[in-house]
Amino acid sequence: MSDLGLSLRRPRPEDAAAIWRLLPAIGGLERNTAYAYLLLCSHFADTSIVAERGGEVVGFVAGYRPPTQPDAVFVWQVGVAPSARGEGLGGRMLDGVLAMPGCRDVRYLTATVSPDNEASLALFRAFARRRQVPCEEGPGFPAPLFPEPHPDENLIRIGPLAAPSRKESHADHR
Repeated sequence: MSDLGLSLRRPRPEDAAAIWRLLPAIGGLERNTAYAYLLLCSHFADTSIVAERGGEVVGFVAGYRPPTQPDAVFVWQVGVAPSARGEGLGGRMLDGVLAMPGCRDVRYLTATVSPDNEASLALFRAFARRRQVPCEEGPGFPAPLFPEPHPDENLIRIGPLAAPSRKESHADHR
């Protein structure tokens, strides 16, 4: 998909460092190790996506298929660079992830979100409204499970999702 020089594509291991460097500018996301992003851009490339403009990574969705929930994709992180905000990129990337080969039979999109993360809550709620499917919110990971002070992470479950048509496939699957 291309829009004002923007393309959505499958991540490559070479993208991991750019994603890791982008995190401080995004704000609000936990910065994991660079190695974690290498794994996401290689082992989980079929369930993740990168947004690129002018050769620069301006957004990403890191996702994976939980082994105990074979009909779901878990969205671990959604990040949009400040320069790409206000373009609906988050929702477009979620659509792109669902169009990836690794999500072919996904019926639910899940994530955990802290109650104070209004931007993420708005993104997921809008995604569910646009798809005209339920968005359930409930307990996920309570704060006491974290080794350092951390808010609760509530579970978001969106679906059941209809299978995307070939026309909806926006991601470059190379």
